[in-house]
Formats: sequence, C-alpha cells, structure tokens
Amino acid sequence: MVTIGTFDGVHRGHEVVLSALKDIARNIGGESVVITLWPHPRAVLQPEGGNIRILSTLDEKILLLEQKGIDNLLVLPFTRELASLSPEEFLRFYLVQKIKVHTLVVGFDHQFGKNRQGDIELLRTFAAQNSIDVYQPEAHLVDGQKVSSTLIRKLLENGQIEQANDFLGYAYPLTGSVTGGSRIGRTIGFPTANIEPADPMKLIPAGGVYAVTVLAGGVWRQGMLNIGRRPTISDNPLHQTIEVHIFDYDQDLYGKNLTLAFHFRLRDEMKFSNVQELKRQLERDAVHARSLLASVKLKQ
Repeated sequence: MVTIGTFDGVHRGHEVVLSALKDIARNIGGESVVITLWPHPRAVLQPEGGNIRILSTLDEKILLLEQKGIDNLLVLPFTRELASLSPEEFLRFYLVQKIKVHTLVVGFDHQFGKNRQGDIELLRTFAAQNSIDVYQPEAHLVDGQKVSSTLIRKLLENGQIEQANDFLGYAYPLTGSVTGGSRIGRTIGFPTANIEPADPMKLIPAGGVYAVTVLAGGVWRQGMLNIGRRPTISDNPLHQTIEVHIFDYDQDLYGKNLTLAFHFRLRDEMKFSNVQELKRQLERDAVHARSLLASVKLKQ
C-alpha cells in the first residue's frame, strides 16, 4: 500500500490520503508506505527563479508523517534525471520493479512524470495492465475550499495565520538558530532572540507581530514575535529580521536552536516616533498575546 507525493506541509488534505492508505493496509494486513520527494521539485527544475518557499523542511516532514502513524517512509532524491522520466517509465521503474506495489493511493490533484503529464486516467490504465489497485479519495474541503499546499502558502504570505493553521491542522512551525543582535530590546524590557531559519527555502509568514509558542530549554513557552525591518530602531531598513520575545524567560540563547509555532497575528509592523512609544506598544502587544495564547495548550 503506497502513496507518493511531495507532501509539503503534510496538511489536512494530505491527511485524507494518509488515512485511506492506513485503512487499506490494515484491512489487508499490509504496511503503509509513503514515498516523498526531496528536495522540492521546483527547487530543482526552476532554481533560477529563486522563489520556491516550502511549508516543511525535510526534518519537519519526516516528523509530521511519523506522527500520522505511517509504517514506512522512502525519501526519493528528486533530480533532473528523475524528472525526465515519462509517467510510464516512472511507474514501471519505481512502483513495479522496485517496490512491487499492490495498491496505490493518490490525492485528488495528483500528477507525475515528465512535465507532470501523468494523471489519474493514465494511472488507472497503467494500473489495470499491471494488476495494481488504485484508490483516489475525494478532496478535503475546509470552508468550501480544497486544501492544498499552494493555498496554504498564499495564506501565510498574506499573514492569515489562523486560516493557514486551520488548513494545516497544526500551528505553522519555524526552526532556526539564535544569532547576535543589537540588544536594544533588552534596554526597554523586551529582550529578543534573533532567529536565522535552518532552511533558507522555508516560507516566512508576512511581516508583522505574532503570538507564538517557543520550544526553549526543552520546554514550550509563550511569546511574541516580530517579522520585519524594525523601522523605529534599525539602521539597515532593507534587512528583514525575525525576533522573538519569550515571556517570563531571560536565559542566554545565543547559538542555540529554537522551534517556533505561529498561532495568531496581532498587527502589522509599525514605525514609532521614539523608543518609548515602541515600548508602550510592545506592552500592549504582550497583554494581547498572553490573552490569545491562554486558549493554546502548550505541548509537553
């Protein structure tokens, strides 16, 4: 029992496919197998574009699939050579010769092979010729919309974090290392950790201030985060920063890795006439963030 795809974000749309895969495997006494592609196909086929932004790093994808209860995961290196295979060549080499697949489960918009020429009709024809069962569950709808990675990317880029999380089925994560900063926040009572994302292709949500939870010191904690240019205090307005303030926590995090989970967007980034105005707004933001995060159960 096999499914194959990019599975970027491992969202609620993917969950329909994964649930069907596990059900079929359980009913016939087999094991579920997920074949995923890495790196993201667009990063290989359109590297000059430089605009691919992924929802999940490879580590995040592996963890998410593990949490879904998948028995086996095969990470298939995506190369130009693989992309040049026709749909029939891809199916014959990987699914028939290599894996000897019994049942294939695919998503509602599944396309594969050179120039994505393979579709469900071609797949059904090939499967019938090779004694493979094919199952395609219905698309998962949230608020009347088909859940897709493309839609979730657009929501995050627009700062619609709550709707994106609803489609993902979890709070959007970001992992990175803490780098040195100007330490201005410390002088006004809001020390921040500057985050450098672990994967440069990871999608960063729209600029603004967010209520987040943060895995720091082995414990999930509440905090607020700013993505932007720091217009009030920065001497380099072209440089985007990601800065997180963790409530009731003031340990040295320099050089350590932090994992963030985005829950709510509080406001756009703003420019203030002086640092004191900025401080007063941050105090209001902290009250607002704590109030919203009171409904969020911290992970253990």
